[in-house]
Amino acid sequence: MEALSEKLYQGLKQATPASDRNCRDVAERISQEVQRICTQSKRIQTSGNIDAWAVSLGKHRLTQCLRYYKLGSRQGRIELHSTLSAIIYRYIAPPQAQASYQARLTLIEDFLQGFYVETLNAFRRENPVPPDYQPRTLLELAEYMAFSERYGKRRIPLPGRRSQQLVILRAQTFSKQQPPETAVDIEQATEGGTAEADDVREMLPYHRLREELVAQPDTLPEEVQRNRVIEALLSYLKERNQEDCADYFTLRLLDLPTAEIESMLGLTPRQRDYLQQRFKYHLIRFALSHHWELVHEWLEADLEHNLGLTAQQWEALKKVITQKQEKLLQLKQQGLEDTEIAQILGLTSTQFQKQWTKLLEQAWEIRNF
Repeated sequence: MEALSEKLYQGLKQATPASDRNCRDVAERISQEVQRICTQSKRIQTSGNIDAWAVSLGKHRLTQCLRYYKLGSRQGRIELHSTLSAIIYRYIAPPQAQASYQARLTLIEDFLQGFYVETLNAFRRENPVPPDYQPRTLLELAEYMAFSERYGKRRIPLPGRRSQQLVILRAQTFSKQQPPETAVDIEQATEGGTAEADDVREMLPYHRLREELVAQPDTLPEEVQRNRVIEALLSYLKERNQEDCADYFTLRLLDLPTAEIESMLGLTPRQRDYLQQRFKYHLIRFALSHHWELVHEWLEADLEHNLGLTAQQWEALKKVITQKQEKLLQLKQQGLEDTEIAQILGLTSTQFQKQWTKLLEQAWEIRNF
């Protein structure tokens, strides 16, 4: 372990301008954590290759720490926040609740603030630091953020030979959604936990929630508009009892790989493909009929912008639409109400909606050709 500590120290010293004492302290703490895992893990103890495991675990922790160090204080916090948010997103609110997209993000924010306090207490408990320890340097902050990610991903044993990540159990408790059969003494389970399950096998490749998902909603007007579209689409799907489409859309927002989405939703590739086609159908209906103004405004393809068409495309649209559709478009641009336009053109409400949807579809095809 002394040799491992020295390797970690040299790695930190070469990769960062941190002080000698700072690098030495962080290297020693990582080395002690690796030693505890190797000692307590039955799998590692029976492997016959403890030294190789120690080197591998130490290298993994060094890489994590340096990644957060290179990101810096602000971006590192965003990365950690996004990583944990992506894991707990679907667990943080009751499935049957009509929680808005923004409301769920607020719940995640509230939950994670408390979880970070718990993580800092765990760091103090498991490392030789003072009871009031706080990260002071960028290297110490990077060490703490890397520890926080690993702590959240620790797998806690549950009845029936199952296990679950600690941050998910915490989120379920926070949302009061934890099933009775998984009620366990989490405090006892995490006390001195080894995180063995997460160290001896790779995690699924969780991608990060985008930075804008954890930013304040009023920082950028375009993000506010984007969130309005997302919230409206989720509400649209739930109103039509398309909860599976809403779940699929949520996971797509996280940029998760197709295989991981299938795993999380319990679908075969064929079932996932069918769900994707059904979601696409509802997405088109949402974008071209029920909420066309909201979507087109977000895309800067509203009537004021000629449906997002260039001058040449606009002329091309006029050549393919009927005289009645062209008149409809002119009246729309003049700001007349739909009922008034329908009356002028001699159309029923249903006929008017079909004509307008068809016109939007034609503009969409020309715009994206």
